[in-house]
Amino acid sequence: MIRCSFLTYLQRRAMLLPLFDKDCDLVGWILPGEHIFDTQLNWLAFITDGHAWSSVSGNWLGPVHDLLCLDGFGHPIAWNPANRVAGIGRPPRPPRAPKAPRPPRPASPPKPPRPARPATPVGGWSQFGFPAWAAQ
Repeated sequence: MIRCSFLTYLQRRAMLLPLFDKDCDLVGWILPGEHIFDTQLNWLAFITDGHAWSSVSGNWLGPVHDLLCLDGFGHPIAWNPANRVAGIGRPPRPPRAPKAPRPPRPASPPKPPRPARPATPVGGWSQFGFPAWAAQ
């Protein structure tokens, strides 16, 4: 019997999952391993090889570990309760990824319940707010 991770299952189902900031406010949606959208479902970023890239500028935004978005310093910027919130050391900047084609606008998912506040990660949260991070 072949077993797959929950994230792999979600990727196969092409489900949008909510992203929250450090204050547990809904800030966006993630299509795991593919794209990040704001709360109005505007396309903000594409994900290539575990890294987020701006859909506007093509600039590197930072690593994405499953459902945890990190800034270029390795600090958490957006998270989903299915993942543990943790920072990493400053990640190396990857080579520029080719821009992904614009995805179709997804259907609006139902508003998720507000999650419990996670513990402050070692190294703290990102200094960027989600909109500033996405606008790099």
